[in-house]
Amino acid sequence: MRSSNCRFLFKNGLIPNLAEKPSVTTLLEAHQGAYTTTRTHNGGSLLLFWERHMSRLSNSLRILLNSNPELLFNSETYRVPFSLVSTKPTMWDSLVQSLVDDSMRKALPFLLKKRRSGEELAITCLVSGNVDSLKELVRDEEMFSTAFDVYVHVGSYVPPLFGIHENAAHLAVVGRGRRVANAKYSDWVRQRKQLEKLRPPSVNELLLSNNGDQILEGCLTNLFVVCHKDVNGDYHKASQRDDESTVSIELQTAPIRDGVLPGVLRQVILDICSRNKIPVREIAPSWSEREMWSEAFITSMWLSYSLRLLQHVEVIQAPSSWESLEAQTWTDISWEEKLFEHAPGRITALIQKEVLEMASIEGYSVSLFNDR
Repeated sequence: MRSSNCRFLFKNGLIPNLAEKPSVTTLLEAHQGAYTTTRTHNGGSLLLFWERHMSRLSNSLRILLNSNPELLFNSETYRVPFSLVSTKPTMWDSLVQSLVDDSMRKALPFLLKKRRSGEELAITCLVSGNVDSLKELVRDEEMFSTAFDVYVHVGSYVPPLFGIHENAAHLAVVGRGRRVANAKYSDWVRQRKQLEKLRPPSVNELLLSNNGDQILEGCLTNLFVVCHKDVNGDYHKASQRDDESTVSIELQTAPIRDGVLPGVLRQVILDICSRNKIPVREIAPSWSEREMWSEAFITSMWLSYSLRLLQHVEVIQAPSSWESLEAQTWTDISWEEKLFEHAPGRITALIQKEVLEMASIEGYSVSLFNDR
């Protein structure tokens, strides 16, 4: 992937008068709120899984509003109007969609004119609570729009040629699960910075666990592991034999109830596995059973700006002692490793192929913003 260093920021459909356009990270650090990130493909004509992203954004906003409004309005003393909290889910989804669509209708025509040949766009939509503008109870759609600011951050990039081998992921378990894990919110960008001191130099994603054994997710990704087991459920026997007639596999990923983000690609993969009859168990992969793992991959819209969206894992490392995470730096920790010698594996490759097909099927035409 080659970035063109071209980026734009819109606030409520307008370009703010800023001396320098911030990076996505800077934007998310500066404003509390719920956000989602996607990108275009097919020459800037389609948005990846746009409708799924809007559904997740709406859910994240509703969760923050009801349980942790300080992560939305940047004010612990602010009292959310009852009319906002009591908005019906179907109406809420429609209002959030309308807010974002209004900004996208204004931003996309400008952006597509600026896009150079061969470039695609990475798009982050952040919806942030606006305490100053909300002076009275929200009673209708017009008043609802005053409660939030919509930021649309766009950067352009040149995707790699299809078929070029991407580096495998190197992961390390370094911290506990996220607060309000079932919502995607900007404050997590600041929180995860505290984990960076424990990142070994070769690691490109950090994993989260509450006890050092059950692995929940990555800071920016969902984790999937292909686990072998004996047909009778005996994991120890499965590690001692290669006879496929007596050994089965299942794809494991932590369930939402354990405290993981309901990632857009996570659900896409669960749908793919259901359609292809790939056994899935929503259970946090257990580090103590890593000898049974034959493949692993992570998923995220942030994984290099290619269309792959899925990255196979070469190695996962975890502290020999969970208490050692109190150390000052990664050099003070004794690590254990799980190496995947034949990555990417058969299941990973199959799911990767299906993800690409789903991306095309569910591509959302940017021209539709002109029709609304």
